[in-house]
Amino acid sequence: MKKRFTVTSALPYANGPLHIGHLAGAYLPADIFVRYQKNKGNDVAFICGSDEHGAAITLQAKKNKTTPKKIIDKFHNLNKKTFSDFGIDFDFFHRTSEESHHKTAQDFFLKLNENNAFKILTTKQYFDKQENQFLADRYIEGTCPKCGYEHAYGDQCENCGTALSPNELINPKSKISGNSPVLRDTTHWFLDMQKHEKWLKEWINEGVINEKKKHNSKDWKSQVISQCNSWIDNGLNERAMTRDLDWGVKLPIKNTDGKVLYVWLDAPIGYISSTKAWAKENNKNWKDYWMNDETELIHFIGKDNIVFHCIIFPILLKIHGNYILPKNVPSNEFLNLEGRKISTSKNWAIWLHEFQKDFKDKQDSLRYYLCAISPEKKDSDFTWKDFQNRNNNELVDIYANFINRVIVLTNKYYDGIVPKISDLQSIDKDILKETEKSIELVGYYIEKFEFKKSLTSFMNISRLGNKYLTETEPWKLIKNDETRVKTIMNISIKVVAALSVISEPFLPFSSFQLREIIDMKNNCSWDFNISKIINEGHKIGTPKHLFSRINDEEIDKVIMKMEDEKK
Repeated sequence: MKKRFTVTSALPYANGPLHIGHLAGAYLPADIFVRYQKNKGNDVAFICGSDEHGAAITLQAKKNKTTPKKIIDKFHNLNKKTFSDFGIDFDFFHRTSEESHHKTAQDFFLKLNENNAFKILTTKQYFDKQENQFLADRYIEGTCPKCGYEHAYGDQCENCGTALSPNELINPKSKISGNSPVLRDTTHWFLDMQKHEKWLKEWINEGVINEKKKHNSKDWKSQVISQCNSWIDNGLNERAMTRDLDWGVKLPIKNTDGKVLYVWLDAPIGYISSTKAWAKENNKNWKDYWMNDETELIHFIGKDNIVFHCIIFPILLKIHGNYILPKNVPSNEFLNLEGRKISTSKNWAIWLHEFQKDFKDKQDSLRYYLCAISPEKKDSDFTWKDFQNRNNNELVDIYANFINRVIVLTNKYYDGIVPKISDLQSIDKDILKETEKSIELVGYYIEKFEFKKSLTSFMNISRLGNKYLTETEPWKLIKNDETRVKTIMNISIKVVAALSVISEPFLPFSSFQLREIIDMKNNCSWDFNISKIINEGHKIGTPKHLFSRINDEEIDKVIMKMEDEKK
């Protein structure tokens, strides 16, 4: 039975370019999962878009003496192209500045308001007297009370990931003027989260909302459940869902000029508005992907977004009514760079659009490496030397080497025609059996969101192929046992054909190149029988190098460049 999925990746903030941490955290895992599910024949809506509201963008506009619109246009277009360049194949990449999103978000808020989701409270909020304005969370910077980091924002510490309120900061300062702000009265709509603690606890730990809506909490990552339980056990507080800003989705209530929806109410609804836009273009019913219990909703995020996707957004969906809740939220930990935390402010990052210039046509190499070191359960570290070694020792020496050997020998002995298979020996049966087993493991681990293990199982197929050729030695047998060589090459080509399909979630560009080489361009269905995947008499093309070596000079150059830019 075919399945239906709504898969989202966290909306990237449209105030800067994308770096390797973004790709490793929320986008590459999602793309691998989606490509696999689509190749299995399942119905998937892969949804994302630019998060274009919030204080950080207005703050940047003030600093650069420009407009928020110019900033979001620049980075929306750059990031959309970057995703495409690295094979992140969204079905729809929307914008929260679109009028259709504003309408969806406002209607959603009004429904929540109608269902008594909010308390209207007057509280004291920080105010910058010099700038004569209330300070949104991201306009305030101070010391984190949890870890002591001195540059925590008013809504979150990016060092330890703790969600904060501005009044929790130690020694808060206005990021606009640099002055110490004062407290003044202002009125906002607060989400009363405390009354949702009981069902959230049951849903997160036992997967139960009601008899129709369940998920298997055992499939959730332990760090996700642990962080959620920590929040709930400490008591969920009321949280303001509006802000005093001019930039954002206007609060759809009379006499509330100068107030907008909090970006963490606005942004997740971007998943819904993006799905609506995609469905309209593709003659689909968007409700099938958000309001049907048979649909599985999967959020791919980084660990700093766990609380919003596992607590706040589910509360909003449940209060609204009719919406499904996430089946899983496979959050990743953080990716570090050369032993240090990635920092955009200190320019300690590998920007994806610049990687393209330094390593032309090496997108699959980066995808492979980031999957191999994926921070699935703990923080991991990117190093240039390890990237070079993985590319050279695994993609070139193992994967591409096996494929090249098979295609070269087939062209040399049989003019590229797949030869006839004869009696199978035990070694032939073993490689077919082991290849099938590895293919099953690749899919099994993808479905469990264990992409590193899945990648290892995928690479094991190439290792099996190289071992098979080494042990059978067709180049020696060709002189006096051509019948045996035909069988060896037939089986080897079948393994190559299987790799052309199985590689696509991880290596989409080279996967397509390989299918072109063996003339299987339209064959990407995962459900194949390896013994029938390619038939005798089929004509394959000539060999091409799918991956090339990265030399020391190339790596030393980018390391020096990064160190220079950091200064």
